[in-house]
Amino acid sequence: MSKGPVHFTPDLFAFLRDLKRHNDRDWFAANKDRYVASVEGPMLQFIRDVGERLPEISSQYRADLRRFGGSLYRIYRDTRFSPDKSPYKTYTAAHFRHRASTKDVKTPGFYIQLNPTGNFGGGGIYHPPMPALTKIRQRIVSDPRAWETVRKSGIEIEGETLVRAPAGFDATHKYIEDLRRKDFYGGVEFSEADVTSPGFIDRYMQCCKDTAPLIKFLTEALGLRW
Repeated sequence: MSKGPVHFTPDLFAFLRDLKRHNDRDWFAANKDRYVASVEGPMLQFIRDVGERLPEISSQYRADLRRFGGSLYRIYRDTRFSPDKSPYKTYTAAHFRHRASTKDVKTPGFYIQLNPTGNFGGGGIYHPPMPALTKIRQRIVSDPRAWETVRKSGIEIEGETLVRAPAGFDATHKYIEDLRRKDFYGGVEFSEADVTSPGFIDRYMQCCKDTAPLIKFLTEALGLRW
C-alpha cells in the first residue's frame, strides 16, 4: 500500500456534487471558503508537487502556480456564447504546458480532470489550430518510424476525426486513420478511491510517463524542444 501524500479528500467530490445541485452565485459565495479548502487549495498543492516531478519526464514542461491564468483551470464558466448559463464548472482541472505555450501559441500538455462523473489523467493536444495540426500530420508522413514508436507504446489515442483524408494527404497512407485525426490525446481514468488514496500523485505521474511518447512526438512535430 502506498504511503505517499494525500492531496485530495472526499470533500472535493462532495463539494462538486453540491455545486452541481446549487449552481448559482449566491450559493457559491456562501460556500467560497469550502471551495478554497476542499478544491482550489488541494489542487494548487498538487500542481506544485507535480511541477517538481515533471523534469523526470521533460525539462520543457512546467507547472504554473498562479491562481488565475496558470495551470489551474478557472471554476468560472464562459457563458457568453452558451445556452447553458450556469456560472460554474462542476469539475476541477489542471494542465501542464510547454514553456513555449502562450495565449496565442497552443502546445501539447499533460492534463488532469477531477469530476464526480469521472476522473481523467493523461495528455496530448486538443483541437490544435490548422497550422499546428498540419505540422503533426506532416511529421507522421515524413517520419513514420517515429510515429510507429508512438503506436507501439500502447497509447490509445482519442479525439475527433475527419470522415475523409485531409486535403493534401494520401488517402491510402499506412497511417491514414491517424492523419484524419483532429485531436491527439490519451490517458487513463481513475476512480474516486484512486484520487483520494495516499500516493495518488505517483499514479498520475506514471500515466504522464505512459503518455510521454505521444507528447514527445507532438512537441517535436511543432518544432519545440523536448
